[in-house]
Amino acid sequence: MTIKNLQQKMDHFGGALNMMRNSQIGTYPFPVASEFSNWREEQRAWREGVALMDQSYHMTDLYVKGKDAFKLVADLSINSFANFGDNKAKQMIACAPSGHLIGDMVLFGLGDDLVNIVGRPSVANWVEFMAQKGGYDVELDRDERTVGNPKPRKTFRFEIQGPDAWALLEKLNKGSMDVPRFFHMSKVNIAGHDLRSLRHGMGGAPGLEFWGPVEHGPEVKAAIIEAGKEFGLRLVGSRAYSSAAVDSGWFPCPMPAIYSGEDTRDYREWLGVDNLDANASLGGSYISDNIEDYYLNPWELDYGRLIRFDHDFVGREALEGMQNQQHRKKVSIIWNADDVGAIARSQMSPGKNAKYLEMPMGHYASYPYDKIINNNGDVLGFSSYSAFLAPDSAMVSLGVVDEAHAEPGTEITFIWGEPNGGSNRPPVEPHIQMPIRGTIATWPFSQLAQSGYRGS
Repeated sequence: MTIKNLQQKMDHFGGALNMMRNSQIGTYPFPVASEFSNWREEQRAWREGVALMDQSYHMTDLYVKGKDAFKLVADLSINSFANFGDNKAKQMIACAPSGHLIGDMVLFGLGDDLVNIVGRPSVANWVEFMAQKGGYDVELDRDERTVGNPKPRKTFRFEIQGPDAWALLEKLNKGSMDVPRFFHMSKVNIAGHDLRSLRHGMGGAPGLEFWGPVEHGPEVKAAIIEAGKEFGLRLVGSRAYSSAAVDSGWFPCPMPAIYSGEDTRDYREWLGVDNLDANASLGGSYISDNIEDYYLNPWELDYGRLIRFDHDFVGREALEGMQNQQHRKKVSIIWNADDVGAIARSQMSPGKNAKYLEMPMGHYASYPYDKIINNNGDVLGFSSYSAFLAPDSAMVSLGVVDEAHAEPGTEITFIWGEPNGGSNRPPVEPHIQMPIRGTIATWPFSQLAQSGYRGS
């Protein structure tokens, strides 16, 4: 039988867990240079100077146009659309009917009946399916990420970040610019091109993400590089860029809550097998036979504060029932330096080696889950995406833990590595598990980001 959709693929593997634990997908490719100088200094640039990030290739853009465009995205978002419109932007957070997360993408209002949804493809898939299922009066135009896309992209997308970002932007703009509020849109003129922009802040300092027609990209980039010489501008390669999520405290890819339940079966039967969600991998020491133990709700990623019950949306009834419950919390986890050193030393002891720790990103699965335990072996939560942050000389991961253990300074232990000597997935070699001590910290991790990320 030819496998045509996600449901058939799950059935073939005997369930989603077996499918993802044996996924043969390799490391996620970022189609930009891995390093332009070195990833340590590139990390420091968005904290201490100014950095240019090229986001033109790795994210999906879904354009939704028509009289029902705003209604469609509102019907699928837990956050309010009361003040949304042209030249507005927001984080679109979507849930399954169960109230667990599908994921989040950035939503841009580009007109009275046009939005662009940008990010990893899980939410774009969901929007596309629901638009068809719900009979919304919209037209969809999908500009897929470069990997697997035979067509040229429609736009370039650059981001300038760091304490010196605004001085560089004003030089490029050839005039002073008001700093917009966090996540508000404005415009910037670079190399004679008027470009829409979004106030961002990966390192806490004011910066902009901006975009325009792809044919203008090389000219705009050349102008940025030339003007940036005065400020010591560094281009950021894929190695440093991949660590930015941990630095800023953003959980880049929660497992979408689509792999179980009859209320999403029609979606699984619609989703093709060439999609990321049909090929994603699951790894780590956190093991359960129930896939719903890997799902996350909005409160666990600090999105609970964004829920607004001022409109009907998919998952509303479930979230109303959850809102007064106690929820786990998202945290940063600082790894014990001696234990990080022990992982490195173990690589020189064949047969006794821990799972290799790639730097700066300790990436080994689409959905990394390493169990956090107490002294009795009870599971308190999990450690996930991890990165070495050179400005802090620290290995840090994002985690989700029981509220009682989420206080900064709390000492925990998590298990690095997979059971039974590893798995057959390409990024994982034979290894033994190793306990790693960690200390709970706040997020975003940098002090600059903590004081300025949302303050302005």
